[in-house]
Amino acid sequence: MIERNTTNKKSGKESNEIVYGITSKTPDLASASQVLQDNRGHWSIENICHYIIDWNYDEDRSRIRTGNGPENMTRLRRFAVGIIKSKGVHSVAQKMRRLTQNTRAVFDYLKMTRNSCCFSNG
Repeated sequence: MIERNTTNKKSGKESNEIVYGITSKTPDLASASQVLQDNRGHWSIENICHYIIDWNYDEDRSRIRTGNGPENMTRLRRFAVGIIKSKGVHSVAQKMRRLTQNTRAVFDYLKMTRNSCCFSNG
């Protein structure tokens, strides 16, 4: 049994809930501290991968549902976030807002135009 207190970052609404879990681990490997560590490890991965994409693209509400569309869009979104993160950006959301305001800035950011400082011919 885990008591969880959470705050929704978008709405600010706080909630408290008690959750139960089932594990295949033996009791000596499933101490409260070990289960908590495993749970936090899972959510750190969730936060790194999914949270950034859902927060910036509202992916959970995407209406793309057929064929390879959902997977392709997720890959494109992850690729875009990966490029932004590779540049050492502190806030992916802030950089995305700035780039969406100026299409030319996207190409400059990626150094894809002749006017970019690091464009090479070849």
